[in-house]
Amino acid sequence: MAERPRLLVTRRLPQAVEAYLDEQYDARLNDSDTPLGADALAAAMREYDAICPTITDRFDSEILAAPGRTVRILANFGAGLDHINVAAAKAAGIVVTNTPDALTDATADIAVLLMLMAARRAGEGERELRAGRWTGWRPTHMLGRALTGKVLGLVGFGRIAQATAVRARSFGMTVLYYSRRPAPAEIEASLGAQRCASLEELVQAADIVSLHVPGGQETRHLVDEHLLATMKPGAILVNTARGPVIDEAALAAALRSGRIGAAGLDVYEREPAVHPDLLNLENAVLLPHLGSATIETRTAMGMQAAANLDAFFAGRDPPNRVA
Repeated sequence: MAERPRLLVTRRLPQAVEAYLDEQYDARLNDSDTPLGADALAAAMREYDAICPTITDRFDSEILAAPGRTVRILANFGAGLDHINVAAAKAAGIVVTNTPDALTDATADIAVLLMLMAARRAGEGERELRAGRWTGWRPTHMLGRALTGKVLGLVGFGRIAQATAVRARSFGMTVLYYSRRPAPAEIEASLGAQRCASLEELVQAADIVSLHVPGGQETRHLVDEHLLATMKPGAILVNTARGPVIDEAALAAALRSGRIGAAGLDVYEREPAVHPDLLNLENAVLLPHLGSATIETRTAMGMQAAANLDAFFAGRDPPNRVA
């Protein structure tokens, strides 16, 4: 019987995924769920045939070029790849895959949840109740805003943004989007979505701005002091994409001054740290990166990563190869 490929799984995955990987591969599972540092990842590059990493594992050019490397594939658990230097991996002859489809609906659900929580002041209301400060119903208590009739501006128009548009339409919202390339006319028509010519045009028109762009230097601090000042007064900003897309200090200042109405964030610039000024703001809804956090979605992501590994070691091109 041929030896099974040696596989490192860097974080705990759903039980069904770990059981499958342990059966199919000579797998080392991370029972402690402790993130691996640079030295451990560099050593793993010389010990395993494959690694299944997550967003907490940073593969820079130095780690990818480790002498004596045996790893041939990084089967990423997740869609985003800004934690992997994909160009360096390609140059080193390392295959990189991701799991782009499995988390679409769950992340779109979280985007809408953040819109609702921010617009209806749900987090603020729960904190008041739990602290024993609620004195009972009254007509003007904690008035929020409805989503019906509002304009949603989507920054980026990929799978998750389009799934968010479907949900927004069910609330009676108007959908605008901005992306470098227009979507096919049939997709625009089916979603009732209209493309704006610039990001500034979008944020000037939108009551709620939802971010759906990849991470990396190209989008770092895309939402900065200038863009926040361009948004509608009282508008809501939602981020389920990548934390560094927003300048958190500038966002905290805009929220504190009332320049924009609220923000709903699921991702942060320096995770797991959150800018301290955001923590003290009642008009900031803060979730601990729950975008894909359903058992169904995380299991599907793991099985998609496994399918990429299976194809690679069977001599086929992985279905979700990016490098």
